Amino acid sequence: MNIKILDCTLRDGAYITNAKFGEASIRGIISQMQKAHAEVIECGWLKDSPYETGSTFFHIPSDVEGYIQEKSKDILYCAMIDWDRYKVESLPPYDGKSIDAIRVVFPHGRHREGISVGEKIRERGYKVLFQAANTLSYSDDDLRDLAEDMNKFMPVSVSIVDTFGAMYFEDLDRIATVLDKYLDKKINLGFHAHNNQQLAFALCIDFIKGMKDKRNIIVDATLSGMGRGAGNATTELVANYLNRFQHGNYDMNAIMDAIDIYMQKYKEQYTWGYSTPYFIAGMYQCHVNNIAYLLTNHRTSAKDMRTIIAALSVEERRKYDYDLLEEKYLENQGRHVDDEEDIEKLTNEFKNRTVLLLAPGKSIVIHKEKIEKYIKKNKPVVIAVNAINRDHEFDYVFFTNRARYDYAKEAYPTIFTNANKILLSNIRTEGNEKEIILNYNYVVKRGWRHFDNAVILCLRLMYKLNVSDVIIAGFDGFKTKYNESYADSSLPTLNPDNKWDELNDEIKEIYEDLYWSVADHMRIAFLTESIFEIRERK
Repeated sequence: MNIKILDCTLRDGAYITNAKFGEASIRGIISQMQKAHAEVIECGWLKDSPYETGSTFFHIPSDVEGYIQEKSKDILYCAMIDWDRYKVESLPPYDGKSIDAIRVVFPHGRHREGISVGEKIRERGYKVLFQAANTLSYSDDDLRDLAEDMNKFMPVSVSIVDTFGAMYFEDLDRIATVLDKYLDKKINLGFHAHNNQQLAFALCIDFIKGMKDKRNIIVDATLSGMGRGAGNATTELVANYLNRFQHGNYDMNAIMDAIDIYMQKYKEQYTWGYSTPYFIAGMYQCHVNNIAYLLTNHRTSAKDMRTIIAALSVEERRKYDYDLLEEKYLENQGRHVDDEEDIEKLTNEFKNRTVLLLAPGKSIVIHKEKIEKYIKKNKPVVIAVNAINRDHEFDYVFFTNRARYDYAKEAYPTIFTNANKILLSNIRTEGNEKEIILNYNYVVKRGWRHFDNAVILCLRLMYKLNVSDVIIAGFDGFKTKYNESYADSSLPTLNPDNKWDELNDEIKEIYEDLYWSVADHMRIAFLTESIFEIRERK
């Protein structure tokens, strides 16, 4: 068969595990892929750092040797290097005991430098494969130039790479057609897909069907699609397709064993695969590190993320400049509004009154009678925080993000329309007669991942409005299952990684920081039980 699978689980999956697969898993995955008859196994990376046992960041090929059992002459074992991040001078001569080949990845416009690195590798006796990152950026003339230079070198393969998961069939067909025309037929043409648009497997099929009768080809894939961000084409899907339609001879039992024995634990510990944020990366041909930064540091909504990425230039999107990204994030979130009159209005309205915050926790339903009794007796200003609950009347609803605002508008249209709303400027900069809009940066204090917790932001606002007494209900703390935490189990999640214990710990830390900073001017008490309550001064 002129179609080969290159399994790169241990290499591409290193982005997920920081290469820390463990000795047993590295050895086991290689062994199972041997049994599965994968033609090429990419064992990891070569890096300019001392080797640590159990990692797939190797320093020299001998570091791989102990992980390959009963090396097969029918399989090509390889490792990858970045064209400019590995000193080839430290590479010892090929001895046949570990990897046979090295795959060199280079960016658009740097293929000649990549070939120069490949020449040094070949001098040491290793076979050479190339990966042309972000091939979508290549014009037809660029592709012809790439092919002609590769023909002079004659590597094992040259791979098309959908770096940003942005390709459609038309894109891949154009690139593959041009390369097939100009690339020497003795060179394997490869394809590496990313799943940002749920097209990785489909693109692989398209590539196979388009090239199978024309030349030898290599298709990259990983077990369970493991890989950075949206992940990759999946080894099990590609192998099964080849078995069924292209006379493949892959052992699906060995592949299933690899998944059952070695991959399940990673699927439980880590997250990868299609998601809306990584679709945005594909949509704008954007480096996934930009998406990861916005998710990790700001839990940015999909709509805001799209706006922020769209504000970057084409070149800026393909790199990752975190200072620039932070600047664009702050521009988006901190849209300035003139809120001086509204601040004065709220200050006067809340003067000498207790404020009751109704957070979205389930306790506001469980303790409905207790809360209503308190309201009837004390007549506080009642503020619903980031959610509407039909069991309670309120004077204002305070929204801190677009997702909760839009959900309330759709789920409770009548209540929403009639409600007095306090919004932050990251949601809207102009409101109607029922909406007060305040500057987002007026109530935030950064330094934590979840600095924008709605109750915390509301407490900061109360402090700035000179409120002296705040009572809180429904600030319960998060359960391990999302729908167990809220009075309304359909509320949009604002914690997509589901690390609830970490979230509780961080919010507790943020709350304590706020509590002691305002303690001399504002009293905070709880009407319903909360894991965040501070019972005595330290």
